[in-house]
Amino acid sequence: MHGEPSPPPAAPTLFDWEFAANPYPAYAWLRTHSPVHRTRLPSGVEAWLVTRYADARRALADPRLSKNPAHHDEPAHARGRTGIPGERKAELMTHLLNIDPPDHTRLRRLVSTAFTPRRVAEFAPRVQELTDRLIDGFAARGEADLIHEFAFPLPIYAICDLLGVPREDQDDFRDWAGMMIRHGKGPRGGVARSVKKMRGYLAELIHRKREALPAEAAPGEDLVSGLIRASDEGEHLTENEVAAMAFILLFAGFETTVNLIGNGTHALLTHPEQRTRLQDSLAAGDMGLLETGVEELLRFDGPVELATWRFATRPLTIGGQDIAPGEAVLVVLAAADRDPERFAEPDVLDLTRRDNQHLGYGHGIHYCLGAPLARLEGRTALATLLTRLPDLRLAVDSTELRWRGGLIMRGLRTLPVEFAPVPN
Repeated sequence: MHGEPSPPPAAPTLFDWEFAANPYPAYAWLRTHSPVHRTRLPSGVEAWLVTRYADARRALADPRLSKNPAHHDEPAHARGRTGIPGERKAELMTHLLNIDPPDHTRLRRLVSTAFTPRRVAEFAPRVQELTDRLIDGFAARGEADLIHEFAFPLPIYAICDLLGVPREDQDDFRDWAGMMIRHGKGPRGGVARSVKKMRGYLAELIHRKREALPAEAAPGEDLVSGLIRASDEGEHLTENEVAAMAFILLFAGFETTVNLIGNGTHALLTHPEQRTRLQDSLAAGDMGLLETGVEELLRFDGPVELATWRFATRPLTIGGQDIAPGEAVLVVLAAADRDPERFAEPDVLDLTRRDNQHLGYGHGIHYCLGAPLARLEGRTALATLLTRLPDLRLAVDSTELRWRGGLIMRGLRTLPVEFAPVPN
C-alpha cells in the first residue's frame, strides 16, 4: 500500500546563534525547498530571502529593486530597522547603498577614481607596511587574537589613509568603528552614538580640508579632498553627501575586509592541506594560487552573508515567487555562492578553483566599489601571515569560536591563534 506522500521536512530555524555558527545547511534547505523564502527577521521586519545563484544574480541587477528605503512599505514598528543604526538621525542616508540612478551614477563616478587599479597599486606599499607593523606588534609573543590585533586595525588604518584622516586622529576612528561592529556586545545605543561622533568629526574634517585645499590637485590626493574639489568645481555635492560618502566607504570598506581576513584565515587553518599548498606556492614565489585562493575564500565563507536591502518598486517575480511593490528583498550571497547548480562541489574549499564567478562583492551597478582595495588587503594580509608565521594554528577548537550577530555581515568575534614566537 502506498500512503500519502511525506511532507517536506520543517523549515530550519534562521538567525539564531546556532545558525550563525554554520548557516550553510539551512541555506541548502532553502535552495531546495523554498528558494525565495518569506521570513520575519529578528528586528521584526519581514523580507524575502533569495538563495539560488541564478535568481540572486538577476535580482542584484534588477532595476525594479530599489536601494532607497523610501520605497519600503514598512509598518510603524519596523521603521528605521533596515539600515545602519543611527544613519538617519546623523543625516548620513545619502550614500551609495541607499540611492538609485541617476544620483547613484553621479556619486559613484566621483568616488571611483580612488579605486582604479592604478591607484590601488600605488597604495600597495602602504598596505604592506601596515601589515608588517601589526604583525610586529604580536610576533614575539607567540599568540594573538587575529581579529582585534590584525584583521580589524589593518583596513581601518588603510581606509583612513585613503580618506585623508590625519594619523593622529585614526585611533579615534578605530574606537568608533570597533563599537559599530560589536553589534549587540557594546552598551545600548553605542552604534548610533559612534555614528553621531563620526558624523561630527567628518563635518569638521571636511571644513578643515576645504579651508586648506590647494588650487591644484596633487598626485594621490586624498579622497575627501577630491570630493570637496569636485563639489567646488560644479558637481554640487552637498556637505551631507560628502560626509555620507566618507562614512559609507569607511563602514562598507572596513568590516568586509575584517571578515575577509578573519574568515579566510579561519578557513585555511581548518583546511590544512589547502593551507600547505598555499604556503608552498608563496615560498616558491608563485602568486597565482594566492589570487585564485582569495576568490575561493570569498566564495566559500565570504565576508557579506546577505546583500544590503532592496525594495520592490513594481510587481515582479523572482524564482517563481510574486513580490509586491514595497516589499523588502534580501539576496543571500552566502547561499548563492554554494549553489550546486553553479559551483561543482560547492561545500569543498578548493584554492585552485578557476570558474569562480562568486557574488561575494555583489553584481550589477552596486558591485562593491572597494573590491580592488579589499582584494589587495586580503592577499597582503594572508600571504604575510602565512610567510612570517609559518606554523600558525588555532589556539582553541574551531567549535568554540563565536560569530558576530547581525544580519548583513558574517565574521568572527575573535580568532585566537598560537605560533612559535618570532623576535622582531
